[in-house]
Amino acid sequence: MRLWISGFEQFVLLVPLVTWAAPANVPETYLLQPSVEYCQRRLQFRPDIVIGDMGYINHAVKRDLRVRLQVAVITRIKANMQVWCDYNPDQPLRCVQGQSLEWLGYEAPSGAHWFGPPSQGSLCSWCWQRSSCPKEFSVRADEHETFFGMIPLNTRLAQRLTGSVRSWIEGAQSFEKNQLGLKAMHLNSLGLCWTSCLLADAVALLRALAVLAQPPRSSHLAALLPTQSLLPLE
Repeated sequence: MRLWISGFEQFVLLVPLVTWAAPANVPETYLLQPSVEYCQRRLQFRPDIVIGDMGYINHAVKRDLRVRLQVAVITRIKANMQVWCDYNPDQPLRCVQGQSLEWLGYEAPSGAHWFGPPSQGSLCSWCWQRSSCPKEFSVRADEHETFFGMIPLNTRLAQRLTGSVRSWIEGAQSFEKNQLGLKAMHLNSLGLCWTSCLLADAVALLRALAVLAQPPRSSHLAALLPTQSLLPLE
C-alpha cells in the first residue's frame, strides 16, 4: 500500500505504508483489510480512498471496509462482470423518464447513494410527473459493491481516480524498481525477499523525505525536453 503525496507537484511521489511478502498463490485481495487495519492501528492513519487494480475486486472485502471503517475501495469493473451489470461507468443514472441524474453524495448510516437532476439543463420542467416527482433518488451501495461502493464509478471523481491517478502507480513503481535494480533480481527465498522489500521501502522513504525537505528546482526530464537553438544571424 502506497500513499500518494498529492501536494507535491514536481512529480508523482508515492510513500510506502504497508508492504507484504507472500507466496504467489496468495490473492492480493486477502491483504487489503489487514493493510488498512495496520495503518489505523500503528500509524493512527486511515486512508479515505484506496485505488486498486481489478485483482482487488471482492465485494465482501469492499463492503466490510465501507461499512466498518468508512474506506472507499475503487476498482474498475471486469469485462465479464460488466456484461451482467445493470450500470455502465460511462453512462449516468437516469430516472424512469430518461432524465440523467447527478450524484448528490453517499449517506453512511443508511448505506445509500442519492442522485438528482442537474441544476442546469434538465428537462424536469416539461415532465408530466413533475408535480409528484421527489427529484431525489436513492440507490443502496450494496446493490453493486464494485460500481457503487462509496463513490460510484460513473462520477467525475471516480473516473479521474481510475483513469488518471491509477495509471500513475505502475509508472512510479517501475521507476523505483529501475533505480534500485530490483528488476534484475530473482529471489527464490521468501525471507530474503522480505529483507529486500524492507530495504527498498527504506530507500523510498528516505528519498521521499529528502525531496520533501528540499524539492528539486527543475524537472528530472529537463534534459530530454525539446529546446530551440539560436542562429547567429545578423
